[in-house]
Amino acid sequence: MSLPNTSGPTRFGFFIAPYHPLNGNPTLQIQRDLRLVELADELGFQEAWVGEHHSAGMEIIAAPEVFLAAAAERTGRIRLGTGVNSLPYHQPMMLADRLCLLDHLTRGRVMMGIGPGQLASDASMMGVPQPRQRDMMHESMETIVRLLRGEVVTAKTEWFELNEARLQLLPYQRDGLEMAVASTISPSGSVLAGKHGAGLLSLAASDPSGYEALLPNWKVYEQTMAANGHTVDRAKWRLVAPMHIAETREQARREAEWGVGHLVDYIKRLSGMEVPWGDTAAEAIEQWTGPGFPAFGRATIGSPDDAIAAIEALAEQSGGFGTFLVLALNVADPEASRRSVKLFAEHVIPHFTGANRSRIASLDWANANSERLMSGMRAGVEAAFERHGQALAAALTPESEGK
Repeated sequence: MSLPNTSGPTRFGFFIAPYHPLNGNPTLQIQRDLRLVELADELGFQEAWVGEHHSAGMEIIAAPEVFLAAAAERTGRIRLGTGVNSLPYHQPMMLADRLCLLDHLTRGRVMMGIGPGQLASDASMMGVPQPRQRDMMHESMETIVRLLRGEVVTAKTEWFELNEARLQLLPYQRDGLEMAVASTISPSGSVLAGKHGAGLLSLAASDPSGYEALLPNWKVYEQTMAANGHTVDRAKWRLVAPMHIAETREQARREAEWGVGHLVDYIKRLSGMEVPWGDTAAEAIEQWTGPGFPAFGRATIGSPDDAIAAIEALAEQSGGFGTFLVLALNVADPEASRRSVKLFAEHVIPHFTGANRSRIASLDWANANSERLMSGMRAGVEAAFERHGQALAAALTPESEGK
């Protein structure tokens, strides 16, 4: 028996946008998201990230901090991240204040994800100019970083103003809030993360273009980190990809047919694109696991071995990263989705953490020395029988015969 491959990530979690079919009960759907975080905590996953969206109907968590506060009351160990806060939608001091409060409520389990805002419909409704979103993100993060360090900030931009602003409550964590900047295909996220010493959150790791951009974006990140005096740590790099697993690949694909139509419809209606994904759910699954879907990338829908192979490919392509996050798409029904989570914890995580290395090495050693060990055991058994026989014979001998 050979030892498992322990290259690749050693931390695992979930990235919950979330995505929910429009024909379901939204209250129950959000409750299932909470139960997913509970289950992840119970099974030993280290992180759960929750998104912020305000339109288009499927991604129905508008305030990740509120959701995470509820999740924190149901869990005891898992770290909780905003995945991500869309900085142009928030006055920076108000957002920093909320996150510090949440950090105290969770006793230091909070992480802050940072992005410009994903949905064009969100920005349009709020009057946020889309060409300015990334510039606004940079301006906001510059201010938030300073506030979280305890600095007094006076700043004025086109969209916010602070006058001798300071936080009355700093983060619970002594080293401050851990931050991670969303990165997809362009290097802009890598530049912003590197400037402030934040982690990198690669949301498009399984998209063909995002997959090819992993290493180039990491190089930009390394260069920017060095230029700003920060230490690079691959353990702070998180990659996100969609997955659903079952005992066999065929079973996983059958289960995913339950919800794939909702994702296809969402992509078509949100983007206005007419892409030929086939006429059946099975054909859509074939497309999704092959070339991939816009926005969701290429999915792994298969067995635990398929999941391991996909993560190993990401590790090889990237050169190594710290945390793998499963993009929770609710593509299978709730019970099948929970079984997928359990299978991942049971079979995929131990492969990468090396949880069974010593057990396997112990059995290999016993096997290699089996002849010596068994012969010694047999000799011991034979000696015991001989001693027992002698003792029995002595006990049966009349006392007179012994005189």
